[in-house]
Amino acid sequence: MSRGRADGSPKKRLVTSVLVLVAICGLLYLYSKRNGSSALEYGSKIRKFGSTYLGVDEDVEESPSRLGEDEEDGIILKSIPVCDDRHSELIPCLDRNLIYETRLKLDLSVMEHYERHCPLPERRYNCLIPPPPGYKIPIKWPKSRDEVWKANIPHTHLATEKSDQKWMVVKGEKIGFPGGGTHFHYGADKYIASMANMLNFPKNILNNGGKVRTVLDVGCGVASFGGYLLSSDIIAMSLAPNDVHQNQIQFALERGIPAYLGVLGTKRLPYPSRSFELAHCSRCRIDWLQRDGILLLELDRVLRPGGYFAYSSPEAYAQDEEDLRIWKAMSELVERMCWKIAAKRNQTVIWVKPLTNDCYMERAPGTQPPLCRSDDDPDAVWNVKMEPCITPYSDQNHRAKGSGLAPWPARLTSPSPRLGDFGFSNDIFEKDMEVWQQRVDSYWNLLSPKINSDTLRNVMDMKANLGSFAAALKNKDVWVMNVVPEDGPNTLKIIYDRGLIGTVHSWCEAFSTYPRTYDLLHAWTLFSDIERKGCSGVDLLIEMDRILRPKGFVIVRDKRKVVEFINKYMKALHWEAVATADAEGGSEQDDDVVFIVQKKIWRTSESFRNVE
Repeated sequence: MSRGRADGSPKKRLVTSVLVLVAICGLLYLYSKRNGSSALEYGSKIRKFGSTYLGVDEDVEESPSRLGEDEEDGIILKSIPVCDDRHSELIPCLDRNLIYETRLKLDLSVMEHYERHCPLPERRYNCLIPPPPGYKIPIKWPKSRDEVWKANIPHTHLATEKSDQKWMVVKGEKIGFPGGGTHFHYGADKYIASMANMLNFPKNILNNGGKVRTVLDVGCGVASFGGYLLSSDIIAMSLAPNDVHQNQIQFALERGIPAYLGVLGTKRLPYPSRSFELAHCSRCRIDWLQRDGILLLELDRVLRPGGYFAYSSPEAYAQDEEDLRIWKAMSELVERMCWKIAAKRNQTVIWVKPLTNDCYMERAPGTQPPLCRSDDDPDAVWNVKMEPCITPYSDQNHRAKGSGLAPWPARLTSPSPRLGDFGFSNDIFEKDMEVWQQRVDSYWNLLSPKINSDTLRNVMDMKANLGSFAAALKNKDVWVMNVVPEDGPNTLKIIYDRGLIGTVHSWCEAFSTYPRTYDLLHAWTLFSDIERKGCSGVDLLIEMDRILRPKGFVIVRDKRKVVEFINKYMKALHWEAVATADAEGGSEQDDDVVFIVQKKIWRTSESFRNVE
């Protein structure tokens, strides 16, 4: 008996060991699949961790920065894993998988599922986003307006789905953009000229002698409308959600056209009141009559006095019963909003807003929609719910019978009438321009060994203040996304008054854009701000890496301890230093530094496929 048990025991132990080993392998496999199939090779999804700029890590749970540390030249090099290749297009706050996994109860009928829903700290992917297989350095502007590398955005379904509308075509290794759209098959350039002709603008140029500069294109598709406006000195914020027509905004940004992921849903668009001279919707599939016309009223909020809404849709011309019903209801709604038809031809109608409050005051009592409450701030936009009401003009706009802005390009350097909202004088504005021109000239001297005239196209000023960084780039062939902090003075209205574009954002969260969409990021005192807010500087570095194109640049203007902090992560981020200099120009502190880095091209083993 004892011998028999002794003989059987090793077999049982062997079987048990094998089963345990199989179970462990199975759990590791499931974990790696859930958090990245390349997790075993590069490191799995890791937990959130905080960090200060004094070189001391503050553990939230277990700090992964202690894994794989080594010393080199007295600097501790941190370790950051690489995300699974499936996440090469991850947009953390617009991640449908997150919505599905967390079972958020959202109202699909009002597009809540296309709005921002950021992951909790424990669900963040604190890892580097890899490029797709075969990724190439993007084609340079202006050639990029018409073609991009297919490997960079390997999605061709729109070429098939919209083949009759000439949105895009596949041409070997490239995707071409003929300039077509749902309502302008013969090209955006001809469509734009016809709109100018409808409005009797000189020489059929839509900028109307510089009076039309900023445009909002909702449901923009691949942004050909905005792309062709640029030659007329008009800059458009091309807006579309991450919906069933995925990658529209990704294509736009790859082409070098200003664009932003957003939706007319339940919250205000991230733009101040009176930001745009013209709003445009070409078959944008938006139900403008829903919820008492709340979406049309949101457009009204962001349009300037005398601003236009160009609407190309069957309702404007079709004769079937349903289209006629919608057209009648829309006509009645905009009439109560005091809009008038400026022009109507073929498939397009263009309405114009009033210049003053007179029409609003003359409406019969109880007319819907009502005027917004006097205590409603029309410029508050961060996570602010839309209201079905009309935003009246300020007393200043009412008296001026318009926005009081100079035509473009004079408005870029002309003090905005809204400077007084912040207590800023014209002298402060002019001094700010002078300081930033000096700083930008210095940046370009530091960058000159690394860049040519066409190296940079998509630029982001991560803390834009009055927009003078962007204004100083007026002679460069670039466009700038000006980002204003959500918790500071909303100077974004000054930026739009200058004929520039931008958005409000909190850098404690991910930005609403695809990976690899900007060539240059400018971070002025941003890391110091993040530290004061108690947010993670490491998260910010990973987010900056996500939105930065390979071979792109970061300009950090901040305290010396911030540069020391960033240096710890340079190797892990695959960044390399380009230049370091004492910060000069303006009221700089003694320890302020300019630090310029460049992102290297790197690939996972999976993304080496199809690389030339």
